[in-house]
Amino acid sequence: MLWVGQLPFQSLEEDTMKYSKLGVTTTVGLLLGTAVLAASAVPAAAIPEASLTGVAANSAFGLQNNVLAVGLTQSAVAYGQLPLTNPDGGISHYGYNTVSGGPLTQDPAEAFKTEPDKNVYLVFGGKHYLFQGHEGAPQGYVTRINLDEPDLTKRVTLIASTRSDGQPVPTFDGITWDPFTQQLLVTAEAAAPVGGVFAISLDANGDPVDSTLVPLPALGSGGYEGVQNDSAGNVWLVEDIGGAAAGGGKVPNSFVYRFTPTTVDDLSAGTLQALQVQRSDGTAVTAKQLADNPSDSFISDLHHYGTSFSTKWVTVPLGADSNATAGAAAAGATPFKRPENGVFRPGTNFGEFYFTETGDTDSASTLPGAYGGIFRLTQSAPTSQTGTLAPVFLGDLTHTGLDNIQFARKDKLLVVEDAGDKLHAQRDALDSGYLLDVGTHRKNGPTAVRWLAEGRDASAAYDHTFSPGYNDGDNEITGIHISNGDVTTAGILGAQVPQLVSGQYRTFWTQQHGDNVTWELHAPAGTHNSGLE
Repeated sequence: MLWVGQLPFQSLEEDTMKYSKLGVTTTVGLLLGTAVLAASAVPAAAIPEASLTGVAANSAFGLQNNVLAVGLTQSAVAYGQLPLTNPDGGISHYGYNTVSGGPLTQDPAEAFKTEPDKNVYLVFGGKHYLFQGHEGAPQGYVTRINLDEPDLTKRVTLIASTRSDGQPVPTFDGITWDPFTQQLLVTAEAAAPVGGVFAISLDANGDPVDSTLVPLPALGSGGYEGVQNDSAGNVWLVEDIGGAAAGGGKVPNSFVYRFTPTTVDDLSAGTLQALQVQRSDGTAVTAKQLADNPSDSFISDLHHYGTSFSTKWVTVPLGADSNATAGAAAAGATPFKRPENGVFRPGTNFGEFYFTETGDTDSASTLPGAYGGIFRLTQSAPTSQTGTLAPVFLGDLTHTGLDNIQFARKDKLLVVEDAGDKLHAQRDALDSGYLLDVGTHRKNGPTAVRWLAEGRDASAAYDHTFSPGYNDGDNEITGIHISNGDVTTAGILGAQVPQLVSGQYRTFWTQQHGDNVTWELHAPAGTHNSGLE
């Protein structure tokens, strides 16, 4: 029996009738019906010779299938209903927390959906694993998918769900592997003192050393989402906290950080800095200035092709509560409109850092920069104190809510949307994933080729319409990740030039909310693609 939207699928006609109360007139999207759960680490072929041909976005109405660009296929490696091999109370399933006693179904009192988020692919001793933090439900936790395990009841393991200090566990959004400390670093996207960075030590087999989350107060407390290492052992953090409402949008209120540890194998001490952007006269653009005037000309200039700005790093003073957001503002750092994730461009010796800015996710916003964009910070080295910031891609109504970001090749950048239910309805389009050629210089930025038009499964459609209030609605694209699983410093994202679905590189993304499916991308065997090279 197949399962669609956590309900058994009997027939297309029967399921279409079952969801008629949602006002659905499109056919039911068989999200798992055509997917085979990948059980082995077989090197993938590259995608076809021609460059990716974009697809159309899905309408924000009814149930929709995911649509991939020609030459790409996908299989589910995990989904929400899979039980954990080692449940801990309500932490019982890959995508559900059953502490409320609710069932794993579309019901007004359904279980909390845990929303597995960003992915990290690692290979330990020949075993192929995918790790995720979970950002929904009453508390977060970290899971590991054994990609080699064919038995679904043994595939997903709980890695950590308690803190070393016994305090409540926040939910987690970002995750990366720090090869210098041999730790998974996970981030909690919440205002201080709840948000921050936590570490989980893994042994040579990829198993947790003590199964606890160790808080790292030296990195500060803030709404961190993006987390990324550089070759010098620094930890880069991208914060996502929405600012105060103004003009139908939000005041810039989130910063980009860099933490330099005293010693690279120990994150308990070091210096936290935040990025400061300067005006043409050399003065700093500060949080107070942008709060006083959310239509400051700097924001318009920042969101205009061809502009560039000098930058420097300023030291963030941390008080007793380690409040990084307040400390960055006090230090004169420059806030952005919800930056979310960042990654280093391969082949630049960690001299180019690209990060996304989500924007206001509301077409009614009258503020400059409402649709966000992608920005490039260029430095002579990852440890440099100065650099240059420039826009790479500017959002619009069609391309906005930009979130996770990953390089597929040196010049080919993948970025995915998290626009939200409200904006989906405003533009009548669900989220999409785009491919950008950042090596081609065009006056109006690179062309965005849609490689993924995300659908909406029955569970997400139900939550969108009848949610009990604690589960999000429309599906979101998150966790786009490309890696060969190298756990050494040579495997840091940006150290090697990756390949989208080729050789030992594997590509994953998560269809968050709804059924909470994590997918692996594939290509037909024996094909080759020059469009991504």
